[in-house]
Amino acid sequence: MPELPEVETIAQGVDARVRGDRIAEVWFGSHREPFKTSPRRQARGLEGRLILTVHRTGKHIVCELGEGSAESSVQAQWIVHLGMTGRLLVTTPESPVAAHTHARLTLASGRELRFVDPRRFGRLEYRDLHRDPGFSGPGAEPLTIGPEEFAALFRGRRLAIKAALLNQKLLAGVGNIYADESLFRAGLRPRRMAGRLTRAELERLRQALREVLTHAIQLGGSSVSDYVDANGVRGFFQLEHRVYQRTGEPCRVCRTPIRRIVVAGRSTHFCPECQR
Repeated sequence: MPELPEVETIAQGVDARVRGDRIAEVWFGSHREPFKTSPRRQARGLEGRLILTVHRTGKHIVCELGEGSAESSVQAQWIVHLGMTGRLLVTTPESPVAAHTHARLTLASGRELRFVDPRRFGRLEYRDLHRDPGFSGPGAEPLTIGPEEFAALFRGRRLAIKAALLNQKLLAGVGNIYADESLFRAGLRPRRMAGRLTRAELERLRQALREVLTHAIQLGGSSVSDYVDANGVRGFFQLEHRVYQRTGEPCRVCRTPIRRIVVAGRSTHFCPECQR
């Protein structure tokens, strides 16, 4: 599943190419799974709207929509969750339509914004802000959270720190890849109980998490499965992985073989020497 850096990369790419464009026409596929809001309501709400900005909230891509000029207020939102295999692509009408394309937004500029999702775990939602609340992520933003708020998230929690990092109600956007990579850089074992970590250990983890996520965004995310950015280009952060999916390979710091265990039902990778 695309995590925070992948979703951020896609959101930035879409924003750079469609901001200020107007949605002229909307087509939706017949499969019902991707639609959190009915296709009919989405089509009525989207057609004619101006795309004011596109940004990430947690693991969601949010298109802020208006009616008049680029200076008009936000009146609606189109919210895209990529699920396991979703892609949000900016292309031209002449480009071949990929199998499993569930949405095509034709823009006034002549471009198209397409949502493609082979496994159909992604979701599309429309919110009219005159009647619906604006979308907000379920947890704290890991790129901007401060030391006190970060420490408070884990205080008294009797679960593994890896499981806590994956809890979207605590931190929005962190998934398996970046939890493993951040715990390695912080020198913490994934099964350590979250509520027993010291303030110093939690601060190391907060800083490691921010550094890993920021660097991954700079490299366009990790392409370990189906992920590509808004232009269909793969990311490069997978080349920087120190533990994730490196089971049995030597640690890049101490040469100890990387181990794989299961925490909270997820494959978890760590160095038994560097992480304590």
